[in-house]
Amino acid sequence: MTWTSSEPVAIIRTERGLTIAGTRITLYQFMDYLHAGYQPQKIREDFPQITNEQFAAAMFYIQANHAEVEAEYQTIIKEDKETQKYWEERNRERFAQIATTPPKPGQEAIRAKLAAWKSQIESRESECSF
Repeated sequence: MTWTSSEPVAIIRTERGLTIAGTRITLYQFMDYLHAGYQPQKIREDFPQITNEQFAAAMFYIQANHAEVEAEYQTIIKEDKETQKYWEERNRERFAQIATTPPKPGQEAIRAKLAAWKSQIESRESECSF
């Protein structure tokens, strides 16, 4: 789909990266949706706090500067994965300690519900896996 914007492109570079002017919404948030295969109409529905003009400007900017935006997006994805790995490794011992801690008396029923809920989520995630 081709996007056009009738007003000046309202995309600025902030410490967060390419951002819609006057908001905290980055173009990388839209890239998450685009990479997941969402249609622009669905993306628009998930950002009711911006105007149609701001959305059109963002989509136009992404389309017009796709190589630049994609390269920055991939850098951010890589940095996020590295950060997540760092914190998982740093907290691995603590997570293991928490996992071996016996439940407090009287919490058996709520822990059983939590375990069932986690199992249900994991089965849904495995069904939706790409």
